[in-house]
Amino acid sequence: MSTLKKRFLSLDVFRGMTICFMIIVNTQGSGAVPYSPLSHSTWHGFTPTDLVFPSFLFAVGNAMSFSLDKYRQISNSAFLSKIFRRTALIFLLGFLMYWFPFFGLDPAGHVISAPLSQTRIMGVLQRIALCYLFASLLVYYLSTKNVIIVSAVLLIGYWIILLLFGNHSQPLSMSGNAEIFLDKFLMGNNHMYHGEQIPFDPEGWLSTMPAIVNVVIGFFAGRFIQKENKSFESLAKLMLVGSLMIFIAICWNMVFPINKKLWTSSFVLVTSGLDLLIISALIYILEIKKWNRFHWSHFFEIFGRNPLFIYLLSELLVVVLFMIRIKPRQNLFDFINSAFFQAIAPGALGALLFSICYMLLCWSVGWWLNKRKIYVRI
Repeated sequence: MSTLKKRFLSLDVFRGMTICFMIIVNTQGSGAVPYSPLSHSTWHGFTPTDLVFPSFLFAVGNAMSFSLDKYRQISNSAFLSKIFRRTALIFLLGFLMYWFPFFGLDPAGHVISAPLSQTRIMGVLQRIALCYLFASLLVYYLSTKNVIIVSAVLLIGYWIILLLFGNHSQPLSMSGNAEIFLDKFLMGNNHMYHGEQIPFDPEGWLSTMPAIVNVVIGFFAGRFIQKENKSFESLAKLMLVGSLMIFIAICWNMVFPINKKLWTSSFVLVTSGLDLLIISALIYILEIKKWNRFHWSHFFEIFGRNPLFIYLLSELLVVVLFMIRIKPRQNLFDFINSAFFQAIAPGALGALLFSICYMLLCWSVGWWLNKRKIYVRI
């Protein structure tokens, strides 16, 4: 086990870096507008924050590349049972996370149950579950050539669907795209994300289709890294493919804009290309040059060893902070930010310092679990 971990240290660090940055961008402190690179693009466009979620999917594909051979040693029914069970559990955890804390207060202050009729159905973990399911089936049952063909069909087909079934004058607008039409039909407004100006789900059903390709590319990258010697030649191949994806994405962007909330096909290619460049850089730094003085990689490995648990912890704990009332109109989250972080460093810097401290708090839980060799698996 230790030999395997050492050999693929770069993949573990990549997964840990993704979780680390995800916590930072998801829990920016209140009282100030965050730095623009730490916010998602409003609509068309790209920021470093937009890379986080697709990198998570890329890491899921990396992990799949290690488990595929093991799955081929079991029966077909056992494989399907394992895949569907894991998919259902991850999807359910995502749904329960949005339903949490399962209760609320009415205007009179009485405790009432949180209505399922207004709970969001889709979300981050739900998308991960569905992408994991379909990508697993693709790489297990189809040849490499056919998986590539299906991936291309998903990307091009999604583009065609948006153009054909969206608003004729503005098929790529937030209110006029085919994604929102399908989600409203399947779920209704009450089960959609309400963080935008209108009910719109950035992790909706239709836009999950191209996101499957992020997992597939992560799978092929992981398999390539396992089979090839860690040499400059193999890194050059990874970087060449990554650069080619970015180039195609930039060209495609002229007619099909890079858009995280629509998860456009150009967005899939630019994020996957960047992930290939990042993983290549990590392989060069950690496994070729051995630049790991003071074992700095261990910090990110802590996140990578319990990624799902630490992500859930980060999301649920912040909900608890919002629930606890310090004053009638102030919760604990806002109090901590106003009384400490905004007082120490007013503005965006204070918001960033809070998110870093919060990330370190989640990391300390991961450190405790790792020290006791507790690894939460599904």
